[in-house]
Amino acid sequence: MKRLAWLLALALVGAGGWFLFTEKAPQGPYPGMGGDFTLQSAQGPVSLSDFRGKVVLLYFGYTSCPDVCPTTLGALATALKRLSPEELARVQPLFVSVDPERDAPRKLVEYVRYFHPKLIGLTGPLERLKSIAKRYGAYFRKALVEDSSFGYAVDHSSVIYIVDERGVLVDMIQHSSSPEVIVTRLRRVLHPGSS
Repeated sequence: MKRLAWLLALALVGAGGWFLFTEKAPQGPYPGMGGDFTLQSAQGPVSLSDFRGKVVLLYFGYTSCPDVCPTTLGALATALKRLSPEELARVQPLFVSVDPERDAPRKLVEYVRYFHPKLIGLTGPLERLKSIAKRYGAYFRKALVEDSSFGYAVDHSSVIYIVDERGVLVDMIQHSSSPEVIVTRLRRVLHPGSS
């Protein structure tokens, strides 16, 4: 019995030491939101953690979106063009399609290239997309559209998420924001502490 008590005490001390010396995940202004994920590109699997050390601009949408996605991606592309070459080298934009039924990875390549050569298009199984979107506070759902050649649309939120070099969600920019606003908010993350 003494031996069991001694082993239990040793285990508790060991567990306490593990908690003391285990590095906690960095926290940003949105605790519990964001996080790593893996989706499919035309070149193969891509994880958010592949871009550790870069600032990631993340946007959820779909290629058949008639207005919100092209407008937001256009503003994002204009913002990227206003960065210096050194700043642009530290940024990775990602477009996640929430319409995997129609947006195969090869189709995404053609779509994202129209906006900016650095933009990478990603998608994956519907349930995985739902899980990732939920972690980022994004919303989407299929909506049937009568008398449309597309058959359905996808209602979705429209936010540009900024993930810093550590992989932490640090800012969210609404889709109606101008390229100037996007550049300003992005530079705050690229150059922390600068005025």
